[in-house]
Amino acid sequence: MGEAELQPHNNLLIIHATLIFYGDAANDALALQVAKDVEDHWNEIDGKSRIQSKWYQVRFNIRGIYNKDLIDIDVYENTDPRNNYFRIEEYAAGNISFVDGINSNTGYFKLENLLNNSTTAAHEFGHTIGLEHPHILDIRGKGTPGIMYPRGTLVDPHFQYYPEVPAGEKGGTMNPFHRKVLQADIDELCLHRLGFDKNGFAMIGDFSSVWHEKQVP
Repeated sequence: MGEAELQPHNNLLIIHATLIFYGDAANDALALQVAKDVEDHWNEIDGKSRIQSKWYQVRFNIRGIYNKDLIDIDVYENTDPRNNYFRIEEYAAGNISFVDGINSNTGYFKLENLLNNSTTAAHEFGHTIGLEHPHILDIRGKGTPGIMYPRGTLVDPHFQYYPEVPAGEKGGTMNPFHRKVLQADIDELCLHRLGFDKNGFAMIGDFSSVWHEKQVP
């Protein structure tokens, strides 16, 4: 979830979002790192969007905050469209990170999924601003996988975990490290449909406002 800001004089459309982290595995350094990862992935493509017959450069401004004192009521009563709340723990049921649906502002991250230049946070952020997994998950011959392709997608060999493994077998599916935000992902956001107010602001995504308790094995 975030807030879009239209700046016609600068030909800019800026998506502002604040990622607020809590949980036993969260800390200040990790909050800054994850926010930077998300921002870098979404800005790498130097995306464009056409709004009312004018082309805008799309930029993402992502802040990361660790709030060790966060409580459930802070999440439930939040009305700021820029705020997103994610619990980070070493353990997550099913060994996966997730957000609470398409167009949401809350979720639960497994620490391991966020390390080593992972694309997990950028992928999950895409869900929070309205993007689903693509329907066709065999993209062999189509080049670089976009950020919203899930694990298990069939890709060209050099995008697999192990290039020498036959497609579909263990190790023969997409290594998420190779996902990138493409212009097609920016197009899928349908930014031209946002209802900008007189000051040029619009909400992108919606409030799920779910507080997550720590999961245990």
